[in-house]
Amino acid sequence: MTGTGALLRLVLRRDRLLMPLWIVGLALAPVGYLSSIKAAYPDALARQHFYDLNASSATFVVRNGPLYGSSLGNLLAWQCGFVPVVVGLIALLTVVRHTRTEEETGRRELTGATVVGRHAGLAAAVLATCGACLVFGLLAAFGVAAQGVPFAGALALGLGFSLAGWVFAGVGAVAAQLTWGASGARGLGIGVLVPAFLLRAAGDSSASAGWPAWLSPIGWAHRLRPFAGEQWWVLALGVVATGFAVAVAVALAARRDLGAALLPARLGRSGAQASLRSPLALAWRLQRGTLLVWTVCLGLVGLLMGGVAQNVADMMRDNEAVGDLLSRMGGGGAVLDAYLAGTMTLFGLAASGYAVQATLKLRAEEAAGRAEPVLATAVGRVGWALGHLAFAFLGPAVVLAVTGWATGLAYGSGFGLVPAALAQLPAVWVLTGLAALLIGFVPRYSAAAWGLLAAFLLLSLVGTALRWSSVVLGISPFQHLPRLPGGTFSAGPALWLAAIALVAGAAGLFALRRRDMPAG
Repeated sequence: MTGTGALLRLVLRRDRLLMPLWIVGLALAPVGYLSSIKAAYPDALARQHFYDLNASSATFVVRNGPLYGSSLGNLLAWQCGFVPVVVGLIALLTVVRHTRTEEETGRRELTGATVVGRHAGLAAAVLATCGACLVFGLLAAFGVAAQGVPFAGALALGLGFSLAGWVFAGVGAVAAQLTWGASGARGLGIGVLVPAFLLRAAGDSSASAGWPAWLSPIGWAHRLRPFAGEQWWVLALGVVATGFAVAVAVALAARRDLGAALLPARLGRSGAQASLRSPLALAWRLQRGTLLVWTVCLGLVGLLMGGVAQNVADMMRDNEAVGDLLSRMGGGGAVLDAYLAGTMTLFGLAASGYAVQATLKLRAEEAAGRAEPVLATAVGRVGWALGHLAFAFLGPAVVLAVTGWATGLAYGSGFGLVPAALAQLPAVWVLTGLAALLIGFVPRYSAAAWGLLAAFLLLSLVGTALRWSSVVLGISPFQHLPRLPGGTFSAGPALWLAAIALVAGAAGLFALRRRDMPAG
């Protein structure tokens, strides 16, 4: 453990921009939710009507978890039901970034050559991540408690968020020991996160057999029961599970060589296939798994969102404030149109996550040293980059089309919502272009593209709920898109956004062509 403190400071220094951004941005989400709930359901009668309408909705329970009562705190905890999943994802990605990615890029070998213990890097990554999750949970708790809800319930809500982050930080630590690369560790960690969500959903949707939810860290966050008779002992489950996962990660790390993995890599062909003789084919080989995962996951979310459309319409007919909130997020006058248009905006933001990840694959290949052998052949930098950018620009179209179709399938309109989903593409492309621009000009800070996405997400979700200035909201490209279905399509804003994306992408390619590779 020698050197843990120094490496902890290094982790915090490297994440000095990204970590505060997600902590503060995500902590504002419950505050925004509470403000919107107060506006939509100002009295106990309105909140009771909401409870009667949604407590027994299987689709709502699958998506958000159990609704324990009709108080303001109960509605807030239920509305934040998906936050533990987001925190768990951030936590495991952070740990993988500061463990397996460090080995993959060779930085772990450099720090290991100094006076640093074998497990100091893993300990620093886990401590920084768990500390960040705790700070986020406390900020969220104090933020909502300041708006008048009981402090005990607010604290349970925030610590539930932290609990999910702690456990999946441990999951990320274990995954980092098992696979050969950071991408494999991320995939393995997400492969644990998705079943955890499904176990929670299965347990909460069953009236007679709720035990599957107790097998899931996501379910533990709900079983803390914020604002509904808090069960503080559930926190011990998270602490024990985190400690066990970290202990397993330490034991596994002691059994492998630096840079190696416990799960053997599958041997490839002795000779490359003819289909791998172009930069585009190589990009397809590297990007296809990511595209498949994003498409399937968002398609499943689309089924959920489409399935609850009628319930939302019933709520909005009885409550003008809810309709006004969804209309500000996007949509026309019809209640269902307002809900579906707001849903399409959320899908556009989610598809931007895939676009950013696909674009940053360029930087990952460069930093890992795999781009140099490719560029040593007759392949040029621009051609190599365009192979990956093709997926960053066209991949979101596939993701959005499938998600729109899945939403329409559950809603009953078939392919009717596909055009509304594809209308989000110009804003998604803006993020692709900005990520390419960062890779070209400031590759060291290319991960700031995730910060841009977080900022746009904050503006679209929290900003609209809190009625921020239209000038501030206009920073997000998603605010300039036509609100479909129900709105009127205008080609002007879409063309301007597409032009901005193309100019940013072209500038990034120009800079990439002229700078050193690999860049520090």
